[in-house]
Amino acid sequence: MASTASEVSQQVQSNNRTSFTSVKALTKSPELTSLPPSYTTTNSDDEIVADPDEDDPIPIIDYSLLVTGTLDQRAKTIHDLRKACEEWRFFMLINHFVSKTILEKMVDEIFAFFNLREEEKQEYVGKDVMDPVRYGTSSNVSMDKVLFWRDFLKIVVHSEFHSLDKPPGFRFYLTLFPFSL
Repeated sequence: MASTASEVSQQVQSNNRTSFTSVKALTKSPELTSLPPSYTTTNSDDEIVADPDEDDPIPIIDYSLLVTGTLDQRAKTIHDLRKACEEWRFFMLINHFVSKTILEKMVDEIFAFFNLREEEKQEYVGKDVMDPVRYGTSSNVSMDKVLFWRDFLKIVVHSEFHSLDKPPGFRFYLTLFPFSL
């Protein structure tokens, strides 16, 4: 798939999947001189989010408190997790019982996935936001008015395990994570 900026707005339906040009491919395109219109908004009502300061740090969730903590610690951690998801939409997870070696190898496999040829990654583009394995650039490329300037890979592993066939080591390292401690 070519990686010109003009192609990002073209949505192609094939095999019940939406095809798109990834942000990574766009950034490597010599034709890209500005953000494609599908990634920008002219709505002046959009909220501008300032950089967080030291008084508003990224939420940190201690997984060990959910597993081994007291009833009060578990309740507070669940409250903190809910608040982080509602206010920040993400958080840093600590004390998760995953070894540094496994984490590093999994990160290597994730990089390997994003370094696959565009055609290979397109195999994992989901049509439905509920697909258990889904590669994309926005929540719903065919319906979103403004796309997110990022590529993502979503894999549901609980309660039913799902994984990728590519890159070769990806599935192995994903099975090493203790998701159901």
